[in-house]
Amino acid sequence: MEITAQQVSILDRLKSNGFDIVAFPMYENYVGVRKGNCAALLAPQDSGGFNLFGHPSYLVDGKLGVKTFQGDGHYFVSKKEKLAATPERTKELDDFEAELAENLLPRA
Repeated sequence: MEITAQQVSILDRLKSNGFDIVAFPMYENYVGVRKGNCAALLAPQDSGGFNLFGHPSYLVDGKLGVKTFQGDGHYFVSKKEKLAATPERTKELDDFEAELAENLLPRA
């Protein structure tokens, strides 16, 4: 994957704000970012920036999880593994999403 100077600048900004740049093998066409127990996939744009691919995720056993409702409550699920979507985990994901969105905004 080739990235532009503008995209490198965005990734540097993310790193300086505590995000790690990671790879998710099943998503090799996207740039992974992680902070704490949360992660997201970024889709490089021809315009030089990034768009969020899908939704930010809470990591379950190191894999991207999906928030689901099951009969006994809300969970973050990845394959056969699941974690309860506690208020603390949900807040961590909400905070991650807000901070990521702010860091992806264009800067003058």
